[in-house]
Amino acid sequence: MEHDLFAALRARTVAALAELLPDLPGDAFARVLMEPPRDPSHGDMATNGALVVAKLAKQAPPRLAAALAERLAALPEVESAAPAGPGFVNLRLREGVLRAQLPVILAEGTRYGDGSVGARRKVDVEYVSANPTGPMHVGHCRGAVVGDALANLLAKAGWDVTKEYYINDAGAQVQALAMAAYWRYLQALLRTPAGAVPDAPALRAFAASDRGREAFEQAFGVALQYGGDYLVPVGEALAAEHGAALVPDGGGVPAGAALDAIRDVTVARMMVSIREDLAMLGVEQDVFVSEAALVRAGKLEQAEQVLADRGLIYRGVLEPPRGKTPEDWEPREQTLFRATQFGDEVDRPLRKSDGSGTYFANDIANHLHKIERGFAELVHVWGADHGGYVKRMQAAVAALSSNTVPLDVVLAQIVHVVKDGQPVRMSKRAGTYITLRDLIDEVGRDAVRFTMLTRKADAQMEFDLDKVVEQSRENPVFYVQYAHARCRSVLRGAGDPAAGDLALAPLDSLVDPAELALIRRLTTWPRTVEAAALAREPHRIAFFLHDLAGDFHVLWNRGREDTTLRFIREDEPQATRARLALVAATATVIRSGLAVMGVTPVEEMR
Repeated sequence: MEHDLFAALRARTVAALAELLPDLPGDAFARVLMEPPRDPSHGDMATNGALVVAKLAKQAPPRLAAALAERLAALPEVESAAPAGPGFVNLRLREGVLRAQLPVILAEGTRYGDGSVGARRKVDVEYVSANPTGPMHVGHCRGAVVGDALANLLAKAGWDVTKEYYINDAGAQVQALAMAAYWRYLQALLRTPAGAVPDAPALRAFAASDRGREAFEQAFGVALQYGGDYLVPVGEALAAEHGAALVPDGGGVPAGAALDAIRDVTVARMMVSIREDLAMLGVEQDVFVSEAALVRAGKLEQAEQVLADRGLIYRGVLEPPRGKTPEDWEPREQTLFRATQFGDEVDRPLRKSDGSGTYFANDIANHLHKIERGFAELVHVWGADHGGYVKRMQAAVAALSSNTVPLDVVLAQIVHVVKDGQPVRMSKRAGTYITLRDLIDEVGRDAVRFTMLTRKADAQMEFDLDKVVEQSRENPVFYVQYAHARCRSVLRGAGDPAAGDLALAPLDSLVDPAELALIRRLTTWPRTVEAAALAREPHRIAFFLHDLAGDFHVLWNRGREDTTLRFIREDEPQATRARLALVAATATVIRSGLAVMGVTPVEEMR
């Protein structure tokens, strides 16, 4: 039996259409789909085959659908086929075909659902990519989980995936971070023997009298933007390594090598902390790319030259921004990229007035670097506040790759954390927001990851700390994990039979509607993986697991009401083996789905 019933029946549908329409080219059938029907009462599968080729074939869709249904009804796997709507065909499979999927699942284990739609194309999935200016917070958490699950999903669907973090370590924010670290460095220099940090008046007196008021005031002002105490260890490390050498003679703000040293140490320390936070979340990326390193390597100039060679850069003056009056805006000539040739609303500047690259120009350099590394597809997960940046970045990638490398962007909305119906107060460590560590410490990694995938990424989310740990069917984390724990309890009670032995069990006794409904759900797993990967929507995996858990819980409860449906019956050893095969297949698919989500399945609920 085929690994993927939907792929197998799609292939048979395309073959049937090719026989009915021999004059059509092979690529005419590219948009033919085989999917679960929206209403399960309509059957096990539905195809749009007649609808999508009717126009090219110059036939009425309903007439072509009727002819296709007749061909499909003759297939040995099909119980019935009926035309429906404007050109669809609904199929109902023979029960034996459905039951025959259980040995396939048991033989393949968690590899069941592995697809080939990705065709081993190299895809770079960039996610998180937070500025290294502080601890990871809840906003970063959602993007991290969505990106990591999406990368896992693409790998399962057949892509060759690289997980990437782009370190935004160039520009004004990182310079500000360095000055905030300098403030902590000044504090560390002036510690009393007891280790206490002197108060602000003492520091002001020091700065004004000994080391320069300007350096202190600037560092103090910038430090207020960051708050919290996570930069204290950085300041202490700088003081321990450099003593007073980083304070300019005669006062003033650190510059040159001194400021570079402060910045480099601070960024490195922040990245260690960020990687530790991500590891706690179960996120381990393959590649970390530094923006500053790309700039130093001349990637910005190289990208600009690529665009210039293709006639896509010019000197010009942009129209006033929308909502601005001429008095609010001063026209000036800039170096511009012809983004409008690739679908953007306006052309985009690449250079600031001081000649340095814009944020957009540095991002172009980053994407040239990806293209040079041979990626056939690029995927980003960004915060929803970057939605206005999507078109220009897609335009840049199209220009750099001559329209050969697509860029998909998944936007992740903000998360509101509540407890007892009230917003959770801010973190003491960060000072201004809820850290990722706070969240994991409160409810655990698996609950965080699963919950972050229970909504579509671009939908706003309320993360209720009480509901996430609640043991009820309203909590999807518990509901799915409980289904797996119940499966494992049944199998342990039967002595944990080997999957290979259960794969040989006679399955004809699985005839109850609840049993068949569960089997039908299991057969849709490969199709779910493929569809979710193509749509870049990992939340579909959480939805599938919730539905699968629901089907299993229904069967479990039916066994409590009807003793003939209990999983283990000493008086019916063959029926018991068949039901154990169904339970083992269910547990296998749940584990497969949880692996995509990066969630560990539980053996028992406590």
